[in-house]
Amino acid sequence: MREITKYHDTSKTVKERAKNKLFGAVYSHTAIILLLILLQIGIMVLTFTYLGNYSTYMNGVISLLSFITAIYIFNEKGNPAFKMTWILFVFLVPVVGVGFYLFTKAGIGTKYLGARLEKLRVETEPYMQQNEYVVHAMKGGRVANANLSHFLYNQVGFPTYGNSQAQYFPLGDDKFPVLIEELNNAEKFIFMEYFIIGEGYVWDTVLEVLRKKVKEGVEVRLMYDGTCSISLLPYEYPKQLREYGIQCKEFGPIVPILSTSQNNRDHRKICVIDGKVAFTGGVNLADEYINKKVRFGHWKDTAIKIEGDAVQSFTMMFLQMWNITERQPEDYAKYLTEKQPGFSRKDGYIIPYGDSPFDHENVGEEVYFHILNHAKKYVHIMTPYLILDNEMIDALTRAAKGGIEVQIIMPHIPDKPYAFYLAKTYYEELIAGGVEIYEYTPGFVHAKVFTSDDDTATVGSINLDYRSLYLHFECGVFIYRNPVVRDIEKDFQETLAKCQKVTMTEVRNRSTFVKIYGQVLRLVAPLM
Repeated sequence: MREITKYHDTSKTVKERAKNKLFGAVYSHTAIILLLILLQIGIMVLTFTYLGNYSTYMNGVISLLSFITAIYIFNEKGNPAFKMTWILFVFLVPVVGVGFYLFTKAGIGTKYLGARLEKLRVETEPYMQQNEYVVHAMKGGRVANANLSHFLYNQVGFPTYGNSQAQYFPLGDDKFPVLIEELNNAEKFIFMEYFIIGEGYVWDTVLEVLRKKVKEGVEVRLMYDGTCSISLLPYEYPKQLREYGIQCKEFGPIVPILSTSQNNRDHRKICVIDGKVAFTGGVNLADEYINKKVRFGHWKDTAIKIEGDAVQSFTMMFLQMWNITERQPEDYAKYLTEKQPGFSRKDGYIIPYGDSPFDHENVGEEVYFHILNHAKKYVHIMTPYLILDNEMIDALTRAAKGGIEVQIIMPHIPDKPYAFYLAKTYYEELIAGGVEIYEYTPGFVHAKVFTSDDDTATVGSINLDYRSLYLHFECGVFIYRNPVVRDIEKDFQETLAKCQKVTMTEVRNRSTFVKIYGQVLRLVAPLM
């Protein structure tokens, strides 16, 4: 009887916990915020719909306004795919479409953000000076890469560095112990900026180290994207971490006010330790990224560690984002390390770069275009998503038609089925153009990697989709003639051996539902 009673008590406890969890989710701060945002959207839609149906005269005014708006959109600077989506929206639902377009153009929340980032870029410019000797030496290898260096420095302020070493991690499983080791070695400061932090083994391990380092007198700053508060972390989590002595903030916290800034997420993954070591890549701070938790089969991700002079750019990138909401002046020089004397050709060239939706340059896409346009033998790509504009499709197929081997590794088990079906709508055009597409049969590919010609590569956070290329804050590192390129290409070949090639027959034999579903999604592809 005691055992039976104990069993029932346990079941009751489980049920009560589940009930409390549901109650907490429904009445949580995040749920209330989301409901208020939905309420604002609903009021906006109803208001515009009511005005549109008010009279024949009003409908005529709205039709004229829709036509004028469509002409304005068509002639505006920007990506044609975004224009097409907006024009379609304006004509399908004129009142709501015009209203949302005007709301977006008003830039509520984004104009300040853009202006503040530009001010911070100017502030950090003295600490991001280009060593002209390095660029001159780069011209002796490949002039086109020196041209890219010129673009990245003169347009968006990212110098090219020599005297920098790199270590590549084919999996998050490989990166994690090295990250923990470097965090334990920190003596002065730790800067961490991640898109996702999820409670579990990975974050518990990192947090334990951070708490220890704070007690040792190490300055620790942590920033993560505000979308984490929706389902991964408590809304008041930054406050809890500050009680441990960790400086913490959310980037773009979800608030109950409609703002276009909510569309621009911080998708970067950066860790800087003492200005001597930096990590970037696709790996977030959650258990699935090191296969501690299985979600979509085996999780294939990549990361890279940089040491030497190039770390300075990652330090400045972090401080720029951190200071968006700060009012006190930053002592940038405090976090810099002395550059190494001379120039070592064996280390090649490294260019850390960031991409912002407010810098008027599609930096990530330009780096990808550059690699495709200047390859001589091959371009090998790993990406979790394939949602492309016409320019990227042209670049991929033009390279393949010119005799360049262009191979793309995609997931076989997707994390977002809708994005996967949408990606498949591009397969036929790409394969017909000579691009080879492979799917990673063990699971999900989250890596964002380009390699080319045994001497050029880029590793970062930038997906081949509209959100990464145009809307999010991103980062990466361009590498030329550094020995690590061989490791990146080796990983691509080893991953390729675990993939199945997608054939034209397979593409054309997709079910009617998959084809139609994907084609409908193409209408709103710029939102993905």
